[in-house]
Amino acid sequence: MAPRLLVFTRTTDYRHDSIPAAVAALRTLGDFDVTATEDPAVLEASLDDFAAVVFLSTSGEVLTPAGRDRLAAYVEAGGGFVGVHAAACTEYDWPYYGELLGARFDRHPALQPGRAVVEDRDHPATRHLPAVWHFTDEWYDFRTNPRPAVRVLVSADETSYEGGGMGEDHPLAWCREQGRGRVFYTALGHTPEAYRDPDFRSHLLGGITWAARL
Repeated sequence: MAPRLLVFTRTTDYRHDSIPAAVAALRTLGDFDVTATEDPAVLEASLDDFAAVVFLSTSGEVLTPAGRDRLAAYVEAGGGFVGVHAAACTEYDWPYYGELLGARFDRHPALQPGRAVVEDRDHPATRHLPAVWHFTDEWYDFRTNPRPAVRVLVSADETSYEGGGMGEDHPLAWCREQGRGRVFYTALGHTPEAYRDPDFRSHLLGGITWAARL
């Protein structure tokens, strides 16, 4: 049987136009059985059959108290969690989620081209990438620098675009462990075009397979 992914796209704040393209991309990325939903009740049920849970440009408060408990228990017991782009703009009122993800969104400059620097190529999400990755995105700033608590894979070169607010050390994609589970996050993925980009698709696929231990 194909490994199952739960792709959660509920938004109660800003909603990205790229969500349909992103869901379609995840359905074709690998040999996954994808369940895409915006229903928070789905996360109140057992998640044990899923290889990973993907929060795909979620925003605002998207989980019920029971869903929070279920997700935390799933990750702590060894489940995979993947956050994409606006997943960092999610569940601000739940402290555990901020720890799980590694950082929370603060602000972003205008959508524009820039340079992402691959810091760690010994990971499935980055080993295919060039050392300097030219990309167009919103270049998220975070409220705190996650580096002390995560393994940084990709960082932003703020000299390559206008309006960066974190300075020379600006993590953009990373991974970490939470309990017995694995967490991968990438701040990239604002535009529909990103999900047709071969490098970004491989970046996502590598992050998901790592988190899901596939």
